[in-house]
Amino acid sequence: MPSAPPPLGASSLLGVEPLSIGGNSVQPAPPGLPIAPAALEGPGGALSGAAVGPSLLPSPTAVSGAATKAAAPIFPASPSLSTPALSPPSPPAAGTIPAEAFSSGATITAPPPAIPAAPPAIPSAPPGTAPSPAPAEAVLPVDRALVLDRKRRQLSLLENGRVVRRFPVAVGMPGWETPVGRFQVVNKTENPVWEHPQKGSHTAPGPANPLGSRWIGFHQDCQGKRGWDGEHMLDVKGCVVAGFHGTPHRWTVGQALSHGCVRLYDEDVRQVFDFVAIGTPVTVLP
Repeated sequence: MPSAPPPLGASSLLGVEPLSIGGNSVQPAPPGLPIAPAALEGPGGALSGAAVGPSLLPSPTAVSGAATKAAAPIFPASPSLSTPALSPPSPPAAGTIPAEAFSSGATITAPPPAIPAAPPAIPSAPPGTAPSPAPAEAVLPVDRALVLDRKRRQLSLLENGRVVRRFPVAVGMPGWETPVGRFQVVNKTENPVWEHPQKGSHTAPGPANPLGSRWIGFHQDCQGKRGWDGEHMLDVKGCVVAGFHGTPHRWTVGQALSHGCVRLYDEDVRQVFDFVAIGTPVTVLP
């Protein structure tokens, strides 16, 4: 049986001539010495491109027979070798974690989130050019008026020239007719006190008050008045005032039975009272 070939030495791998690196001669290892694994490995592991086979490792017999010392690498560092200058490491990009943080066991803290850039400032308007507020929507004035038709004994409420309500009324009796013409509201009173035109007595507000709960005056005559009222001869000194008012005598509405005033149902005169203001035009037709 043929004998096993002798182990390969450095001369078999590198040849007889010494290897020159950077101008320094590298002497081959003495024959017969086993090549330590470190000779074929760099500081970080196997040399790139070197095929490591089982014939390059020392045999178990050689290792067990003698104390094994770690051999120096076959490519010792030479002081004459020029080492390129190393540039300082670039700072890590924003949002990345340095590699040394993983090997040192340091606590990794996520970088703070990037603060978004503020939106561009809106240039302010120069003094005197600030936009003026939008004009308020124009509100058309409400034109209200009262028209009394004595013949029909009907009161019409007009708003912007259109009739919006009508109410039945009582007007003055013959000799005490409601004045005809153009007037306007001169006073308004809630819960008025009635004064007897001849006696001067007063009636407090309440169900028995001849004026009801509302009074709206539109005409005043200070020449005095004398006439028959159907029951008595009345002689009124001083001013006589005509107006719209309620009445406890509901049966008189629609008749010509007053002393010149205009009577309405109490619920109707309340609506007229809320509809008009001082100065509202009043027209009385014959």
